[in-house]
Amino acid sequence: MAKVKKEVGITGGNIFSLIVIVACIGMGALIWRYIMGNPANFENGDNTGHPLAGNLLGMVYKGGKIVPVLLGLVLMVVVFSIERFFVISKATGTGSLDKFMTKVQTEISAGNIEGAIAECDKQKGSVANAIRSALIKYQEVKKEGFDSESAAETIQKEIEEATSLEMPMLEKNMTVLSSLVSLGTLAGLLGTVMGMITAFGALATSGAPDQAALANGISEALINTATGIFASALAIISYNFFTSKIDVLTYAIDEASSTIVNTYRRSRGSLKN
Repeated sequence: MAKVKKEVGITGGNIFSLIVIVACIGMGALIWRYIMGNPANFENGDNTGHPLAGNLLGMVYKGGKIVPVLLGLVLMVVVFSIERFFVISKATGTGSLDKFMTKVQTEISAGNIEGAIAECDKQKGSVANAIRSALIKYQEVKKEGFDSESAAETIQKEIEEATSLEMPMLEKNMTVLSSLVSLGTLAGLLGTVMGMITAFGALATSGAPDQAALANGISEALINTATGIFASALAIISYNFFTSKIDVLTYAIDEASSTIVNTYRRSRGSLKN
């Protein structure tokens, strides 16, 4: 049942990601065409001409048809970052993770497993769910009278299984964010190269060199580089931020796991003595 639930979740996540990607590209195209390409941003109200002096929207519009893709990438970073923020916040639970870990470890060390389970029920979230599964397994192996090493392996295996069910939810769409780091830069460079080809092509056909036209073409081409770097920088910040958050959650589960196993070993050792 857990495996089926996991597969359904992954499939649903893939569909969501695909919808977001398509929607962001479409939204980027609309922004480029109707907002940045608004005639009010250009001289004489003609978006085929030069943008008004200092008009950023008009300048970005002149970057060419790669700009909608770059805008779509920026929107993807924003949307997936918001989605990851809510998912990881939910995985943390309803209260402070540090306070929860302190309470749970105190209860476990004192041998009050029921109290620790009650704390998990209050906290909720992925960390609490994984720890709760381990605590329930702790009670089961204690009733069955396993020796400390066999119990440690059983409890550890339970935590690993519980964590494997929670981690895909935490790491979902992180690959998209990591891909956007490279895609932003590459798409920006592609737009720059295309713009440079267009600029030099126009000069080649005009006969006499036109320094103003060349400078304008290069300026428009570099807009793509700037937009691509912005998208990549945003993706890097977002990816590193959420990766650190996931590492904190994983460490919390491992820390609780160690406490549970050590507590069981002490309790079995005291019974033998």
